[in-house]
Amino acid sequence: MLNWLLQWLRTDRSKVKKADAHMTFGQTSVGRTVARTRMFFKKQLWVWPIIAVGVLSIAGYAVSNAIDRTMKNSLQSELTTLLSVERAMLEKWFKVQESSAIALANDAGVRQIVLELLAAQSDAVSSSDSQDSISLSSLHAKLKRELEASLSSHDFVGYELADKQQRIISARTPELVGQTIKQFEPVLTKTLEGEPCVSVPFKSLALLKDNTGRMRTGTPTMFVCAPVRDDNFQVVAVLALRIRPEREFTEILQLGRLGESGETFAVDKQGLLVSNSRFDEKLMLLGVLPDQEDSASILNIHVRDPGGDLLEGFRPMVRRAELPLTEICTAVINGSSGVNIEGYRDYRGALSVGAWTWLPKYDIGLITEIDAAEAFRPLTILKWSFYSLYAMLVASAIAIFIFTLVVSRLQREAQKAAIEAKQLGQYRLETRLGAGAMGIVYKGHHAMLRRPTAIKMLQVDKVNEATICRFEREVQITCKLNHPSTIAIYDYGRTPEGVFYYAMEYLDGIDLQTLVERYGPQPDGRVIQILEQVCGSLFEAHSMGLVHRDIKPANIMLNRRGGKPDVVKVLDFGLVKALDDGQSSDASGISGTPLYMSPESIQAPETVDGRSDLYAVGAVGYFLLTGQTVFQADSLDQLCKQQIAAIPETPSSRLGQPVATGLESALMACLEKNRARRPQTARDLAKQLHASSVTTIWTADEADGWWGRHEREMATTVAGQNTFGTTASRSAIATDLTGAEPRPGASRSTDVKTVNSSGFDQTIAQ
Repeated sequence: MLNWLLQWLRTDRSKVKKADAHMTFGQTSVGRTVARTRMFFKKQLWVWPIIAVGVLSIAGYAVSNAIDRTMKNSLQSELTTLLSVERAMLEKWFKVQESSAIALANDAGVRQIVLELLAAQSDAVSSSDSQDSISLSSLHAKLKRELEASLSSHDFVGYELADKQQRIISARTPELVGQTIKQFEPVLTKTLEGEPCVSVPFKSLALLKDNTGRMRTGTPTMFVCAPVRDDNFQVVAVLALRIRPEREFTEILQLGRLGESGETFAVDKQGLLVSNSRFDEKLMLLGVLPDQEDSASILNIHVRDPGGDLLEGFRPMVRRAELPLTEICTAVINGSSGVNIEGYRDYRGALSVGAWTWLPKYDIGLITEIDAAEAFRPLTILKWSFYSLYAMLVASAIAIFIFTLVVSRLQREAQKAAIEAKQLGQYRLETRLGAGAMGIVYKGHHAMLRRPTAIKMLQVDKVNEATICRFEREVQITCKLNHPSTIAIYDYGRTPEGVFYYAMEYLDGIDLQTLVERYGPQPDGRVIQILEQVCGSLFEAHSMGLVHRDIKPANIMLNRRGGKPDVVKVLDFGLVKALDDGQSSDASGISGTPLYMSPESIQAPETVDGRSDLYAVGAVGYFLLTGQTVFQADSLDQLCKQQIAAIPETPSSRLGQPVATGLESALMACLEKNRARRPQTARDLAKQLHASSVTTIWTADEADGWWGRHEREMATTVAGQNTFGTTASRSAIATDLTGAEPRPGASRSTDVKTVNSSGFDQTIAQ
């Protein structure tokens, strides 16, 4: 048990070490994605300004919103604080005035005179004696003398004494005696209940001096009222002391100014301005106030919304009295308090922000506001700065993009010029062998080595990250393989002009597709030798975890190399699938040539393994032996159904003559639908082929004789056609990423699902 545990630990540790040794970050899918992304950003410089624009847009939007919120919160706090300070100052002033009035109303001398006045007034009403009138006059004078000194010290400009019926029984202005004042009623009512109070400013009925010193009616005035009590502490009268509102009252409100357009003002329940505006001169210019020397906004302007900005030249089409109150004025006279930062039109029509509050004791509303343009000026400056930088960055991105296009075009022209000059790095190009959808193949030679070389390059006009990736993958995979029957890669690189290429051995030979089409079915002895070499190449690939996925006659070259005839070279590892990463460089999907695809390649392409290649080897051997493909159909769909379900006819039945029994058994075993019944490795298949008895012996002398008879013919064909894929001297390279040009009567691998005149010899890579 202990020995088993130690052995298990050693095995597990060795697996971990092996995995760690062979698996790097670059080999993972994430690593490859990072590498491709890094390469893309390195080459596509025009992407960076676009990314910068996107990042700056997102950052600018977030920062702008954050600053906008911060400024609004700060402005809201500033307006609220200023309004609170103004309210506190005004309430403090109200209380001072009330205290002064109470002190005078409670003065013993004043109380005595008031009680005498009330008694004399009562007697005068019940009697018409002139002596009572004289007594009243003397009492009025006595009260005036008693109050005069206190009025001056407290900056009161007059007084009135009202009885419980709210009738004036004494006043500094004699013409008011005996009258009741409607505007005075609310404050008198409240005072008669025993609570001192300050009235809202209103227009005087009597002649009073205005701020210019002229006597006139309608002069703004306000009173502070205090109850006068008798000896039983009962309210018997109200002493009202007159105040000039344009002095301390308005001055206190005008302290609440923000910037050049901010102001604080008071309104009554009707939305009438009861304090002076700071914009009286502008209001005259706008026609809101009469253009007169003594014009003032106090008690002359209702806080109405004109419907547009008067400062910008807008003029309402209706009388001002018909206009609605401003949004903020409506809110304040409804008794609420709040802040509006989103903006509204003030009584000038200018977009403003402000705060408001209502003082219920005094029936007065306070409003603090400032023009929105001034309030948000720092934010506007910041936004314009950002927009300017953003515009410059966008312009730079466009300029870089255009510059990149120009440079790219110049680079393509330089690449074409290099190819036309027949010089690719250290390689001198000689003969163009072929061109496909993505690549071009030339015969050339190394400047120093002078040996013939096949050079494959990407077409200048069709280079992108995907084609470069597939191109590199094809080279990297093929370079891992060293079997003599696998095409050899000499070099890979990129010229200063940006042309991607790789160089490989140049083969003088013929592919198996052309061999059968031109010379018919091949002897079974030759077929065995060819397939054994193919198996050798595939066994190495399968041992490294690679599946070819596109074994077909056109991808197998037959050559005479180093004096040895019938040397096989397996081509086209462009669609190879690495079993360790689960997919090829292409998107996972059907890949291969339908005529030689195994059932699992069609049904579940992600599950293919080495036995799928052996199915194709069997189909190639069938083609070599009979001159016909395993299945023939009129459509791709029908062909795929036959590959999945149809039982193939034996080669001997197809030919109508005997075939080497071992060879036929090996081929039919390869063509089994269930891959578990096929040879499990390429080496197993090679052993079966080697053990087969043949009906036609194919020796080296016979092979030499065949090449001697046909080599001149193939060379002549090449000289006449000079195209890739001819029957003689041609480049034995892996097929272009989407295939080379098909030769007459045959087809090369392409990345399309089509049927040509030669059948279904096409590569599917989707």
